[in-house]
Amino acid sequence: GKVRVQTDGGLKTGLDVVKAAILGAESFGFGTAPMIALGCKFLRICHLNNCATGVATQNEKLRKDHFIGTVEMVMNFFTFVAEETREWLAKLGVRSL
Repeated sequence: GKVRVQTDGGLKTGLDVVKAAILGAESFGFGTAPMIALGCKFLRICHLNNCATGVATQNEKLRKDHFIGTVEMVMNFFTFVAEETREWLAKLGVRSL
């Protein structure tokens, strides 16, 4: 009762969530995929304050000129993941995780 299994890294689809749940995951960490949904190019230069898409910068000009991400983009991504997860659970005859 003291261990909680979490999966993190590389989760992109509902099938990924279902596979992780089958392997025992109780919580699911999404990091990269929502950032990509916002427009991040994943260049790994966030610490340089020179983000090519303006996601990870305090430079107002970079954000204004390049950042096109919206909340709706991330909402659409998670809606897709949730719907696909439900579809896979239905195919497997499982009502919930």
